[in-house]
Amino acid sequence: MTQPALPNDDRGCLRLVLAVPLALLTLVAAYFCWTALTIRPSGSWDDDAYAGIVLSCVLTIGAAGTAAVLWLLPPVRRIMGWWWVGPAVLLGVIAVIRWVTGG
Repeated sequence: MTQPALPNDDRGCLRLVLAVPLALLTLVAAYFCWTALTIRPSGSWDDDAYAGIVLSCVLTIGAAGTAAVLWLLPPVRRIMGWWWVGPAVLLGVIAVIRWVTGG
């Protein structure tokens, strides 16, 4: 006898669909975090470099925050584990540290 299909059988497909925005937001956060970490001001007078660091940090925090808010939605949290949003949150923390110490 075959068993009836359970309503949770589509979790794999749903996980794949939800992984796309989380992965894209993590990649955006990683790019801007890398940018914030690699910008080196020429001196204390280099206001453009400091503005670039701050902008990169803000965009990293925005992308990481958006990924965290998306993950906090109950349907997403039921399907996706915390490790899906962990890298984005870590990048956001790194950006905050960079902003505070050098931006």
